[in-house]
Amino acid sequence: IKSIALTADVSKPEDVQRMVDTIVARWGTVHIACNNAGINMNSASEDTSLEEWDKTFNVNLRGLFLCCQAAGRIMLNQGYGKIINTASMASLIVPHPQKQLAYNASKAGVVKLTQTLGTEWIDRGVNVNCISPGIVDTPLIRSKDLRPLVRRWLGDIPAGRLAQATDLQAAVVYLASEASDYMTGHNLVIEGGQSLW
Repeated sequence: IKSIALTADVSKPEDVQRMVDTIVARWGTVHIACNNAGINMNSASEDTSLEEWDKTFNVNLRGLFLCCQAAGRIMLNQGYGKIINTASMASLIVPHPQKQLAYNASKAGVVKLTQTLGTEWIDRGVNVNCISPGIVDTPLIRSKDLRPLVRRWLGDIPAGRLAQATDLQAAVVYLASEASDYMTGHNLVIEGGQSLW
């Protein structure tokens, strides 16, 4: 597998364009784009500063838009491409007990952006879909301080466990493959049933 690592601030158009230009210079085109950058800063709604709101939206929604647009232009020109965005089950429900107004609103925006691009670009060969993971078991949430919160979350998940990265991988492969050619603008929810309660 040949790969390249690039550092970029997805909220800056010039960084996004440099990233895409580097990929095109190396491999000639872009067939698949998976937009997964995101941040979350937990604040009560009445305490959410404009700075927190802007920072969250700059990465989660503006950055995703810029990446979709830069990759999408290449894909539209060649008549083929797959874009997979990462939203969140927070686009469907208000996760609790944590307070995360800016995150929830930005991820709802990711779903609507995905739906809009999905309808605009499908007839030109570009599929745009998103996944909405539940809470994923990563080192970030294994701290001692978060253990009570994790126990609370587990009580809200019918599957009785947090998502593993492997639970998301097959969905991304499906959305990147020709098997999903007739799917566009879809929000594939992978959260162990948590949004059903």
